[in-house]
Amino acid sequence: MHAAIITAVCLAVYVGMAVGRLPWLQVDRTGIALLGVIALLASGQATLDDLGANIDMTTIALLFGLMIISAQFVASGFFEICCDWMLDKAESPTALLALTVAVCGALSALLANDLVVFAMAPLLIAGAQGRGLDPRPFLIALVGASNAGSSATLIGNPQNILIGQTGSLNFYSFLGVCLVPALVGLASVFGVVWYLWRDRIEVTASLAGSGGAGAEVPRHAHDRNQTIKGLIALGLLLVLFLTPLPREIGALVIAAVLLSNRKFTSRAMISSVDWPLLLLFVCLFAVTGALADTGLPFSLLTALGTPDRLLVLTPLTLLMSNLIGNVPWVIFLLQVWPSPPAGALYALALLSSLSGGLLLWGSVANLIVAERARAMGVNLSYAEYARAGVPFTLLSLLFAVIWLASTGVLS
Repeated sequence: MHAAIITAVCLAVYVGMAVGRLPWLQVDRTGIALLGVIALLASGQATLDDLGANIDMTTIALLFGLMIISAQFVASGFFEICCDWMLDKAESPTALLALTVAVCGALSALLANDLVVFAMAPLLIAGAQGRGLDPRPFLIALVGASNAGSSATLIGNPQNILIGQTGSLNFYSFLGVCLVPALVGLASVFGVVWYLWRDRIEVTASLAGSGGAGAEVPRHAHDRNQTIKGLIALGLLLVLFLTPLPREIGALVIAAVLLSNRKFTSRAMISSVDWPLLLLFVCLFAVTGALADTGLPFSLLTALGTPDRLLVLTPLTLLMSNLIGNVPWVIFLLQVWPSPPAGALYALALLSSLSGGLLLWGSVANLIVAERARAMGVNLSYAEYARAGVPFTLLSLLFAVIWLASTGVLS
């Protein structure tokens, strides 16, 4: 009965992850995971100590530290400068699309991609509308680039952070394996979006010219010194990855230095942290850990066979990433899969990051862009996104599988 109740609660939580929210209620995925934790506690199936023991605090600490570093760039107006530079340099809509993919992909590889898209989406909308352009292709490119770019490193997105911490993977070895597929993924995003929107972008630009009125968005005043401080902090973090110092300690030390700031209050910096995402991690660790403790998932995994082959891992990750989301899928798989080989972890990180671009609900970054766009009166529909997201994701995954197999990372 104990195992049955825990299984029922976990099943309800992951069904909620797939649906995205509770019917008739404003309860999103984070709220659903939190309700699952409360259900386990209230039913007496687990204690706070039991659930706390399943939470990977090194991952939570590293994710928090990286979010503080990203918040430094937000507060200093760095993203405003990036978007202004893109708009200034792009002499055509095609050039603006290419710069959107390149800049967002690069930033998503080194900063928390959720914060990157949160900051850049409204700026891109305003910039595109200011030129009389439909902002939707640029938003689709932003989403695709954030997923493809973040797949290159162990700090680009939440699931890669967890995978890197779980397997104690080397940052630069991971970069060596995943950089080329990430670049091909970025090229796929640009190629597909340009092909599907090329006529509409050019026609809209020629009719509207460059004198349209863009939406007004709040902007952070650019502070050159604070931007330099953020760049130094990021560079120092990358240097620390070459040392034996644990990644989470290095990130927390740098975060502490950034929080000791004469320009920005610590409250302002901390408020930029994506607390719902951190809470989602904590709750999923707790719920999935309770399920793993029953031994049922391990028995099922043993019976079905571990997904340590590309032929199994690729379709499974593509399906689950777009059914329950790539973050919940990776947390679940790592909780019930004891000691996965390094090659499988490389593949899981790359494939889950790229798979998140298939549909609009595939990753947290996708949903952030859609919500930010809706708040500014731009409707990025599921169908409109899937028209581009499905082909560029499948192209990216096809190359990634060929790359992983040909380089011997995973067969």
